[in-house]
Amino acid sequence: MSFEEKTSETVNSLKCQNCGSILHYAPGTNSLKCEYCGTVNVIEDTTVPTAIHAFDYDTFIADQQHNTQLTQEAVVVKCVSCGASTTMLPNVTADACPFCASPLVIDTAQTTAILQPHYVLPFAVKDSEALQYFRTWMSKLWFAPSDLVKRVKDSSSQQLKGIYIPHWSYDTDTNTQYSGQRGEYYYTTETYTVEVDGETETRTREVRHTAWYNTSGVVDNNFRDMLVSASPSLPLKMAEILEPWLLDQLKKYDGRYLSGFRAELYQTNAEQALVVAKKRMDPVIRETICSDIGGDEQQIDRYGVAYNNLGLKYLLLPVWISAYRYNGRLYHFVVNACTGEVTGDRPYSWMKIVGLIISIIIAIIIIYQFAH
Repeated sequence: MSFEEKTSETVNSLKCQNCGSILHYAPGTNSLKCEYCGTVNVIEDTTVPTAIHAFDYDTFIADQQHNTQLTQEAVVVKCVSCGASTTMLPNVTADACPFCASPLVIDTAQTTAILQPHYVLPFAVKDSEALQYFRTWMSKLWFAPSDLVKRVKDSSSQQLKGIYIPHWSYDTDTNTQYSGQRGEYYYTTETYTVEVDGETETRTREVRHTAWYNTSGVVDNNFRDMLVSASPSLPLKMAEILEPWLLDQLKKYDGRYLSGFRAELYQTNAEQALVVAKKRMDPVIRETICSDIGGDEQQIDRYGVAYNNLGLKYLLLPVWISAYRYNGRLYHFVVNACTGEVTGDRPYSWMKIVGLIISIIIAIIIIYQFAH
């Protein structure tokens, strides 16, 4: 049974009753649509927004190892270049990796048992809209090579690939005990002498000092939907720039939302992602401690965090992605398929940069000559 065919009901709903083709999910709708004859099948959405909840972390970890009902079969192909594993689209005989643009060896695709996501955030941005966001972002890049800009402007939507990126979402209520020091400013008046017109003058000034006092306490923080990308194929910094996601639009997982799109398998497991999530929580916890310490300056000597009511959700979040090589280097461009947010790395034109520097130097010389 494929990733898009978990039940016979799903299979039937993916098949166009008019022409027999595979129906694909239509971004921004709650429907499947036939690209050949236009037939539309509505996905009955039974998701209640208030029912979206996190699952107990410890229970999930234990069940994941022993409960086969949490898994399903998928046809998966692994890129031999970058290592990304993605589900196969039906009837595809040749394709390229969405993350590194390397050709995929379709013959190596295997049917694999994978963990079923809890929720999916369906595509809301169409490929044509994503391409427009993409081009607008590119047009604002300074010092981009001219042929790169032209390549994007002349490209078609086929350059962008729709893919669901796996994420872990964590909820927790933290309780932190700390010890540190509170610094409070006080001022003293001191005298000093200066030479003015050959004569010595005595003056006074206020000098600031800091008095330090030992302190300790307990602070609480509540974290909800602390997201961690489970895909090292997409750089973590890039994934964070794509935030925030419209998580209030999450749907209970239904394979029909994936029809026509790929889904990457997670490569960062829940335990590994939790370490990253705690690092993202840490600055907030430290800021809360400093606020609790008060005073004018704060020093944190030590603190210990208890992560209570720890819960998680396994999510699939949608992006349009383009990857290509320019002068031998790999570049990614990613569009958040819910909000249209664009991020990416890009090449620079050193000719343009050198030209700007030369222009600035010439302008300085001209200004100097006119001034003299």
